[in-house]
Amino acid sequence: MLDRVVTVRFDANVNPELPWTFRPVQQTMRLKVGETKLAFYEAINNSNETVVGTAAFNVTPDKAGLYFDKIDCFCFTEQVLRPGESVDMPVSFYLDPALADDRKMDGVTTITLSYTFFRAQDQSKARQIAELPATADKAGAGGAKQ
Repeated sequence: MLDRVVTVRFDANVNPELPWTFRPVQQTMRLKVGETKLAFYEAINNSNETVVGTAAFNVTPDKAGLYFDKIDCFCFTEQVLRPGESVDMPVSFYLDPALADDRKMDGVTTITLSYTFFRAQDQSKARQIAELPATADKAGAGGAKQ
């Protein structure tokens, strides 16, 4: 039954208080249950200030959330973007093989992974980064590009 293939759909939203564009790089991905995949989302800071953002996620249908396992995700940490900066952010995930044994999951062929980015309440990290020279923080920026 681990030959079962599920389509994962990627969704992105931004709270109006955050001046970013945020979108999935790929719209959908097909994977076998138990197979690890890597997907990317792109964020762009459209403002003239350095901003800290934080992402919340959900999985639908709700019953699929038990089986959607993120190994690594940009949502685990706050993201800091300089004015006009864009970054590709990865999420590494798999569907737990136990999904194949759950009769309630029999009719599920598509799972949606949805993120919403919010402006972080604590913007002190943005102020610290804004004071650095533009190239000083790039070594650890995780693929940031301008």
